[in-house]
Amino acid sequence: MIPLVEVDLVLASTSRYRRELLSRLSTRLRALAPQVNEAAQAGEAPAMLAARLAAAKAHQVAARTPGAIVIGSDQVADLDGMVLGKPITVKNARAQLAACSGRDVVFHTAICVIDARIDSAPERSAIDTTRVRFRRLNEQEIARYVERERPLDCAGSFKAESLGISLFERIESTDPTGLIGLPLIALCRLLREIGIAVV
Repeated sequence: MIPLVEVDLVLASTSRYRRELLSRLSTRLRALAPQVNEAAQAGEAPAMLAARLAAAKAHQVAARTPGAIVIGSDQVADLDGMVLGKPITVKNARAQLAACSGRDVVFHTAICVIDARIDSAPERSAIDTTRVRFRRLNEQEIARYVERERPLDCAGSFKAESLGISLFERIESTDPTGLIGLPLIALCRLLREIGIAVV
């Protein structure tokens, strides 16, 4: 096993949330923006969309970083089969939270690890599924929350790692970091499978 701190670790993402999570495992990492079209394909299920995009991001960046361990990740929020993207605007964030009020939203967070030290190395992948039950939210709560937290770059319009936790009745997950965008338990398992020791 090779220690994680001795490898060229590359995150195929510019997400500050994913970078912060990955830095829990190693501060010796780079983040590169993948050039991937993130549009869903016709009839593509939310979990399959997350898996396809995580793999596409990892492969795209691995092609540019020979010798690296590349991690791609993508998260898709699923409200009864409807994909909730990043809201971008305050109006969209409020509408998303109103739609989620009193309902379950499933977050599919996929990861793909490619060992670019080896030609034609097989990818390793996993999907974490987290179910979030929103409490009933009124318009004033939604407006105050969006104004305070500005979750405009977050699928589902909340940040569970901060004030967004107040919007929920419960979270059902096997990996608490999955909801933030990078399931570290699964990632550590995939790294071990390719001979990388995290600790």
